[in-house]
Amino acid sequence: MQQRDSGPHIVVFSSLFPSERQPGLGLFVRERMFRVGGRLPLAVVSPVPWFPFQGLLRRLRPGFRPGAPAFESQQGFDVWHPRFLSVPGVLKRLDGAFMALGALPRLSKLKREGRLDIIDAHFAYPEGYAAGLLGRWLGVPVTITLRGTETRHARDPVLRRRIRRGLQQAKKVFSVSESLRRIALSLGISPDNVRVVGNGVDVEKFVPIEKGEARRTLGLASKAPVLVTVGGLVERKGFHRVIECLPALRAAFPGLQYLIVGGASPEGDWTERLKALVNSLRLQDCVRFLGALPAEDLKLPLSAADVFVLSSRNEGWANVLLEAMACGLPVVTTDVGGNAEVVCDPRLGTIVPFDDAAALLLAVDGALRRRWDRASIRHHALRNTWDQRVDALVQEFQQIAGTGGARSFRPAACDAPFRGAD
Repeated sequence: MQQRDSGPHIVVFSSLFPSERQPGLGLFVRERMFRVGGRLPLAVVSPVPWFPFQGLLRRLRPGFRPGAPAFESQQGFDVWHPRFLSVPGVLKRLDGAFMALGALPRLSKLKREGRLDIIDAHFAYPEGYAAGLLGRWLGVPVTITLRGTETRHARDPVLRRRIRRGLQQAKKVFSVSESLRRIALSLGISPDNVRVVGNGVDVEKFVPIEKGEARRTLGLASKAPVLVTVGGLVERKGFHRVIECLPALRAAFPGLQYLIVGGASPEGDWTERLKALVNSLRLQDCVRFLGALPAEDLKLPLSAADVFVLSSRNEGWANVLLEAMACGLPVVTTDVGGNAEVVCDPRLGTIVPFDDAAALLLAVDGALRRRWDRASIRHHALRNTWDQRVDALVQEFQQIAGTGGARSFRPAACDAPFRGAD
């Protein structure tokens, strides 16, 4: 990707960022900010947790904290991974301070080199809190993007105070959904200082394939009802809640198939637990684990399916919902985080209460029976591309640095007329 040499120098600050050892980590941060890097000079500092006996623990738990190389070049951007002290299970409330100390030498060097004008942190804690400290120490402005963990962290009285302190230090707070904006307001942050800039979708990468072709490639029957979920195989994403609905659904829809796309994530790995659940319910012929797929390959299972289902307990802004819509899929998902802001019209899908098995079953059953206007669903995704998101971010960064004014920005939402069939 070609970087710009003019404009404020942005340093993205997030511990969730891909590396050669964890290529699937934090792709949503990279997708968003490397696009900004096409317009403004940008580098990345992605701290990695470390403690002295980490290697010994990894012998007992293979895959635990695989770390990252000290430096990488990704798509032409410089990415550093400084270590910071973080003892598993203890002292988590000190992670923000330790992260700031671990990253200080690299950020100091970037400032001396004229490559640091704004620290752009992702997640309020520990990154936002650490960025607030770094901003004070180095005398540079900070922006913080709220991405979903804030819902949980804000319930902890100690972390809540740290989140508030970090947000108060920020020149601008971005939230990927209105629900997260409300959390910032509840912490006393001025409404003028919080702006919703949701994630976008790459509609060139997520483009529908002819359903018959997609099913032949995956070995699926042409007439079989097909559900799909994409995400990390962890409790939060709710694959098990969908699996528990399958016996009743299969009775109503013989030949039903459920495609599970995903693998382990930093939150954990429920692969074996999910497979055990499938076996206990005798659903081996109904559920297919496709593993983790690169983004450019996701259009295949999305195009083969009839309905996308995501029964998650918490989200910020789930990119995968727009990605499914870009492939023409209706969505059934839970009323958490920004999900209802994405599935904001009943012609796009159905929102159900979290952890309501009966409502989830009824919604999926109804979605499989309904005739959807898939062209209109994709059209909605086309109105939520990355370009307008990047425009908003670049304008804000330029205004903070005093190099330009922020123009008005209005996200493409469902308050505009919904396109009918042409």
